[in-house]
Amino acid sequence: MAWRGWAQRGWGCGQTWAPRGGGRGCEELFEALGPPRLLGRRFNFFIQQKCGFRKAPRKVEPRRSDTGTSGEAYKRSALIPPVEETVFYPSPYPIRTLVKPLFFTVGFTGCAFGSAAIWQYESLKSRVQSYFDGIKADWLDSIRPQKEGDFRKEINKWWNNLSDGQRTVTGIIAANVFVFCLWRVPSLQRTMIRYFTSNPASKVLCSPMLLSTFSHFSLFHMAANMYVLWSFSSSIVNILGQEQFMAMYLSAGVISSFVSYVCKVATGRYGPSLGASGAIMTVLAAVCTKIPEGRLAIIFLPMFTFTAGNALKAIIAMDTAGMILGWKFFDHAAHLGGALFGIWYITYGHELIWKNREPLVKIWHEMRTNSPKKGGGSK
Repeated sequence: MAWRGWAQRGWGCGQTWAPRGGGRGCEELFEALGPPRLLGRRFNFFIQQKCGFRKAPRKVEPRRSDTGTSGEAYKRSALIPPVEETVFYPSPYPIRTLVKPLFFTVGFTGCAFGSAAIWQYESLKSRVQSYFDGIKADWLDSIRPQKEGDFRKEINKWWNNLSDGQRTVTGIIAANVFVFCLWRVPSLQRTMIRYFTSNPASKVLCSPMLLSTFSHFSLFHMAANMYVLWSFSSSIVNILGQEQFMAMYLSAGVISSFVSYVCKVATGRYGPSLGASGAIMTVLAAVCTKIPEGRLAIIFLPMFTFTAGNALKAIIAMDTAGMILGWKFFDHAAHLGGALFGIWYITYGHELIWKNREPLVKIWHEMRTNSPKKGGGSK
């Protein structure tokens, strides 16, 4: 039908037009009048309105987080949940999206180490009372009849046989297992993706930086991370102590997430990240920096051993290459950020942060000393 070609070339200015209904009467009118280019502009406009031609609407699709700068589809790793149906809205000014995460990172790190200092003060203060309570408990156990096969007694025996580091990370492992179970609940998928995956293109930026540290979608991912954490727990707690370790671990999770944000904004490769790998890389880097001559081995290849210093160099080299080349299986920026923070903290941060906690502890001590005791009010 020749009129369709005329409408596209001369009459429609290169755009596609569609009739609202039928269109047979208009076709006969075109055949009688000849090509539209011979008609005047006014009559052309009249024919458009009379015959009911309209411009075909364009489909507008929201921008998704799985498109990079090149427009290629984001290849999802097996370690992250399926988020293809989740739409994110990146800010038109990407640098501004890093302002709130930066302040959250600095503020949370300060609060974590401040809370750890107060926690250590309270622990030291209660040790004397705990010592006398322990003597009393031992005396009561000696005169109390013992139950054979008591389950609670077996649990206490197992707990007491653990090292300080293993007892410290038991709570972390339990939290990771709990969050992993939440991922299996279908009705919680949207909530988990919103708050337990870190993504600079998401509307929620700050809380996922911490919550994603306890979040694993893959069982293998969680098992590998928790095994490494359990293996290095005794060494890192012996070096830093329980309170300082917890402050460093939580801060490392937030700092590694922020480094991941910076890399994603700089490269335009938006996508969700989750897992404790960034914080665990801090623990691993701190131990390897403090004990570089220690011997390590891979769980599946125990016959091959290597020094901790060489292992750290290899890990940093691999994550640097992955970040530059854009490997998508792991969040290499978070790994590298966690490792660099661990090296910095064990070399300089311990002296700059932890050893300067005395003013805060004095303020807390004065508040505790000057606070009224229970039952000391006047009648």
